[in-house]
Amino acid sequence: MNINAHDVKTLREKTGVGMMECKKALLEAEGDIEKAITILRTQGIASAKKLSVRVAKEGKIFSYIHHSGKIGVLLELGCETSFSAKTPEFDELGKDLCLQITASSPLYIKRNEIPEDKLSEERAIYKKQLEGTNKPQQIIEKIIDGKMEKFYQETCLLDQPYIRDPKTTIEKLIAEKIGKIKENITPIRFVIFRQGE
Repeated sequence: MNINAHDVKTLREKTGVGMMECKKALLEAEGDIEKAITILRTQGIASAKKLSVRVAKEGKIFSYIHHSGKIGVLLELGCETSFSAKTPEFDELGKDLCLQITASSPLYIKRNEIPEDKLSEERAIYKKQLEGTNKPQQIIEKIIDGKMEKFYQETCLLDQPYIRDPKTTIEKLIAEKIGKIKENITPIRFVIFRQGE
């Protein structure tokens, strides 16, 4: 199949991915730009997993203060090189993450940061709520697992649905940026300031 330069350019503008990768994706998608975008997103997430083991020792501090002046966020976002920290994609991600943190108030970045006693406490609360329901034990365990997933979505930044596109998670959003920048990117820490607290 012959792929024209205009379609490659259009795909590049929509995704920020290099020309050769765009051409390969269009060939695989038989010229369908939307399918090619899906292919590139999938590849970006796959390559992000490979890159996630590399150390993100560079980066930037991002800040956001809500227009009311009553809540603000500071976020340290890490990447591998100072060059990547200066890219528009990195800046955009930092700003988006600050907005996400302001809107959703996570307590942790990822699941493994939650203390074990806090997880045990949550499970115990859910178990207590289900007492006397006469449901089989395996059903109760599945319900508790479902409630724990909801707990992770509420408290862990990476598990949260992205406020601008609830069909994707913050983890996937970051993975897409990693796929474009070709470096590991990781939120290192954040703090939320609320007036009077």
